[in-house]
Amino acid sequence: MGLARGRRQEAGFNYWPGFVDALSTLILGIVFLLSVFLVVQFFLSQEVTGKDKALQELNARIAQLNDLLSLEKLGKLNLEEQLSQVRAGLTAAEGERDRVKSLYDGLAGAGNDAAGRAGELGKALDSEKQISARALAQVEVLNQQIAALRRQLAALEEALDASEKRDKESQGRIADLGQRLNVALAQRVQELSRYRSEFFGRLRAILGDRPDIRIVGDRFVFQSEVFFDTGQAVLLPEGRAELDKVAQALIEIGKKIPEEIPWVIRVDGHTDKRPIFGAFKSNWELSSARAIAVVQYLITLGVPAQRLLAAGFAEFQPLDTANTEDAFKRNRRIELKLTER
Repeated sequence: MGLARGRRQEAGFNYWPGFVDALSTLILGIVFLLSVFLVVQFFLSQEVTGKDKALQELNARIAQLNDLLSLEKLGKLNLEEQLSQVRAGLTAAEGERDRVKSLYDGLAGAGNDAAGRAGELGKALDSEKQISARALAQVEVLNQQIAALRRQLAALEEALDASEKRDKESQGRIADLGQRLNVALAQRVQELSRYRSEFFGRLRAILGDRPDIRIVGDRFVFQSEVFFDTGQAVLLPEGRAELDKVAQALIEIGKKIPEEIPWVIRVDGHTDKRPIFGAFKSNWELSSARAIAVVQYLITLGVPAQRLLAAGFAEFQPLDTANTEDAFKRNRRIELKLTER
């Protein structure tokens, strides 16, 4: 009986090493998962940096092609002007040749008529023959000039065709680079949309499910009563508490967004359409003052001022056009939107 009790005590002591092994395995697993997360984060940052460098190279290449295209167009205009001048010279030369030929034909006819009067017109005939010889020489020179002008015209037309071909190729390269640039910009927009979704998700988790705070499209909407008293632009303590949560989420997500993305948080102030009385002369002033108050408080919490934008819309962007208290309450709001400058 004592031997059985001793065995049970030995069996009780063997549980502790197994528990230590299990705990060590769990810690090693957690360390491995953290290492994998850090490696993935490093490769993602390298990929975003590579995309930005490629985008800069594409912009530089487009600028170079635009310069080349301007030079090609200037050369094309010069060639067309030279071509017009050569064609005008060719037309004038052909007209002169025809005039000389007609003169030669007339002189030849006069010589035939004078053959019967050789004795009387001998000297005149010799003179006419000399004139005819000079006319034939002029015709030959004009023919050579016309041939040279035609060769020059053919060369200019060939150069013009080559210029037009290069122009078309440049246009094709520019279109291709433009398409690639649009793809890069679309990727940048997708990145910002991903960060916007993460920001809204974090805000939703922090602020909880409240009826006076909701998401409408790409904006986070707070009812004005969360932050301000009626007709006032001074933040209430409970409003400051909500903005503390917003600033925390904004600072955390701002650290993840690459510096190359020109993102801002736009704070929009809205009122209902009823006239106001008191410190503010119009709903424009009230909505702008409320948006500025929110921005100034977020700056005091550490949100960079260059990442904030305040805008007042008064009553001119209503969510509900009805003339009821519920509609007026919905239209009195502060909206946060993660967007680009």
